[in-house]
Amino acid sequence: MSWISRRWSIFIATVIFLAFVGYVEYAFRWAELLRPWAALPPHYVAAAASLVMVSYGIRALRLFHYFLGEMRGRYGLCLRLFLQHNLLNILLPMRSGELSFPLLMGRYFNIPARRSVPVLLWFRMLDLHTLLMLGLMVVLRDRYPQYWYWGLWLAPFPYLAYRFSHAASRFVEKRRGTRMMDLAADLLASLPRAAGAFWYTWLWTWLNWMVKLLVFAWVFQLFLAVPVTQAWLAAIAGDLTSVLPVHGLAGAGTYEAGIVAALLPFGVAAESTLPAAVNLHLFLLGTAILAGLASVALPRRPAEASA
Repeated sequence: MSWISRRWSIFIATVIFLAFVGYVEYAFRWAELLRPWAALPPHYVAAAASLVMVSYGIRALRLFHYFLGEMRGRYGLCLRLFLQHNLLNILLPMRSGELSFPLLMGRYFNIPARRSVPVLLWFRMLDLHTLLMLGLMVVLRDRYPQYWYWGLWLAPFPYLAYRFSHAASRFVEKRRGTRMMDLAADLLASLPRAAGAFWYTWLWTWLNWMVKLLVFAWVFQLFLAVPVTQAWLAAIAGDLTSVLPVHGLAGAGTYEAGIVAALLPFGVAAESTLPAAVNLHLFLLGTAILAGLASVALPRRPAEASA
């Protein structure tokens, strides 16, 4: 991303953020919108935040298990890396926080970008697949209960991608010798080579999203009484907005718009959905910031200092 495009990205994200904050104040008043938090039992909020922290721990385990050779015995440092990357990814505009992942991997574990970037893309593909598959199944479950299992036709896609990467890797390995082929071979070599690595990565992905969506759907229902399927769809839609090419600072505006758009076809009025979506987003931001700040207490040993 060039300097000019970064400037434009920040400008657009800031405009979206300010426009959204102004609109919420005009239409709902922030003080009124935040009032339901005071009525929530503290143990509800604590339990929800704790479950989010559990999902963070699971996502860190996915990374830890994938790079077990480099990270063995240093899960705390791996968790520190994940929490910092997650916070930057949420707060910075236009997915620019993703750039912190290869930087932190190099800083903490001496893993070069040509190894870490393909793995990050692989993780993001698994995340997107899981969200799309669950979203389709939830919509079918709500609208056509007898056909909810049709969403399972998406299930084999990660395995097909895994097999395709194997075939592509063998093809490129035989043609090493040029800069482009050498680079392609190195990038493909970072993707899962053993069946165990693939299955464990997929398992951690599903476990993480089941926990995260469960708690986010629950939190959404604390602010808006909707059926559980619609609450799950709201949680999924909010996360899916992160793949949009344009969104506000910290996802402000676009996160809420995704939830509103997902529930409109189910007859849920935007005037009812938006306050709940804002409060869910504030919960997401609050837990991410809290976890990011807590990461400073985790180990900070450089890779070369480890045994």
